[in-house]
Amino acid sequence: MTAALMLQGTGSDVGKSLLTAGLARAYRRRGLAVRPFKPQNMSNNAAVTVEGGEIGRAQALQARAAGARPSVHMNPVLLKPQSEIGAQLVVQGRVVGNATARDYQALRAGLMPKVLESFAGLAREADLVLVEGAGSPAEINLRAGDIANMGFARAAGVPVILVGDIERGGVIASLVGTVSLLEPEERALLKGFVVNKFRGDPTLFAEGMRIIAERTGLAPLGLLPWWPRAATLPAEDAVGIERRGGGEGRIRIAVPMLGRIANFDDLDPLRAEPAVTLVIVPPGKPLPGDADLVILPGSKATIADLAMIRAEGWDVDLAAHRRRGGMILGLCGGYQMLGRRIADPAGTEGRAGSVEGLGLLDLETEIGGDKMLVEASGRELSTGAAVRGYEMHIGRSTGPALARPMLDLEGRADGAISADGRVMGCYLHGLFAADGFRRRFLGRLGETGREIMFEAEVEAALDALAAHLEAHLDLDRMLEIARAR
Repeated sequence: MTAALMLQGTGSDVGKSLLTAGLARAYRRRGLAVRPFKPQNMSNNAAVTVEGGEIGRAQALQARAAGARPSVHMNPVLLKPQSEIGAQLVVQGRVVGNATARDYQALRAGLMPKVLESFAGLAREADLVLVEGAGSPAEINLRAGDIANMGFARAAGVPVILVGDIERGGVIASLVGTVSLLEPEERALLKGFVVNKFRGDPTLFAEGMRIIAERTGLAPLGLLPWWPRAATLPAEDAVGIERRGGGEGRIRIAVPMLGRIANFDDLDPLRAEPAVTLVIVPPGKPLPGDADLVILPGSKATIADLAMIRAEGWDVDLAAHRRRGGMILGLCGGYQMLGRRIADPAGTEGRAGSVEGLGLLDLETEIGGDKMLVEASGRELSTGAAVRGYEMHIGRSTGPALARPMLDLEGRADGAISADGRVMGCYLHGLFAADGFRRRFLGRLGETGREIMFEAEVEAALDALAAHLEAHLDLDRMLEIARAR
């Protein structure tokens, strides 16, 4: 059988996604054909695949680290939350409907054949498949029908490495407790553990590593120091998104933290710019009055997030920002919000109905129909700079504002710009990754900063992450475990 190894965690945000990406790059550098795989993901940060489907953004980054094109089979089940209790269900890249959390618990076991089919397909083209779990296998109330963690590991016969996060505290209890809550058949698949995000003198935790190994019977595979460059790479989901702001540049860009924010890695190239201070504005805080630009990001539930904007008073802040001559940019769902009206007659993203938009662009949007999933390239019309990225949206916008498009995507107009050029929006995700466009756009705000090459910096970060893992983890032992399945 193809070698395979699964990383499961003691909880969410312990670093599984980043470790999987780093391992993919490290083993690729050893000459192996590597493929990433996540049976089930829950995230509104998604990417378009070679087949024209969608997967979690983390799996697209892992594919890049492995030198492979993203495929729907790398994340066969994707849940995209639209409300507190429900999500859009994507299977092998295609939307199959919506489900409440309770409904999904009943139907997920029936998705295992698709999950195993995708895993088998990847295994046929790889020397090594790196599998990422979701959340924690210790959530034993969700054990029945599990496809994300031990349910998959048992079905596919994949050995498991357990990852704990020492930064949040209680790592000994979390690792030992997780192992103790598993069934004997599940514990038999556990082969080792990693302690992640350590700060300080590693010799001070040597006794801790010994205790964990003794209490769990697992091989200690490494104590991984905190890696500050992690913020350079796209995040899997919105957990901790408020920490992805920062910077000390003269240009201040404010982004409201929407409840169903989507594809927020659009902001990463801006955050990397020394000339920029990126302010992620949480609920309960006003949009800063000294912002040069406000970006309304993508949303998985546009009407619901528009209601949140009004509830937070951010619509008033936007109007004041506009009167002061500030610039406003809407991306995908944020672009739809800038119009006069949004209608969702079939209840595609929530309750059926229509609402008034922010009225900053003379257009209307109707949500529904087939989902647009396509890579695209072209140029931004006001700067003439090349852009490329992807579209991922349901809905169509119409109205007089479209006579002044923002983009020309190989002969197809996209987006709109107000007559004074201060308000604009489009459906293209990823446009700020284009270095030339980003520099010219920031130049309109008064400063271009140094000429960073964003995509090259992502590649350099992946190489540095691989070297970091090589230095602190027992990658030889992990590969032996993967090959012994």
